[in-house]
Amino acid sequence: MKSQVRLTVYDMTGKQIKTMINQEMPAGTFKVSWNGKNDYNEYVASGVYLYKIQAGVYSSTKKMMLLK
Repeated sequence: MKSQVRLTVYDMTGKQIKTMINQEMPAGTFKVSWNGKNDYNEYVASGVYLYKIQAGVYSSTKKMMLLK
């Protein structure tokens, strides 16, 4: 079964930094790595960021730390 999946990175103010995934995907486990760049291919500062995954009706937001 496939669902529309969206994985987005935000800064702590809620500003969208990077859209990692925005496509239809099958159910399963996947690994995604962020290179620390924004949607404009510029490096962002070290710090705490939020990531939000949406897949079908499922949605979850969690914190992560970017260290350089």
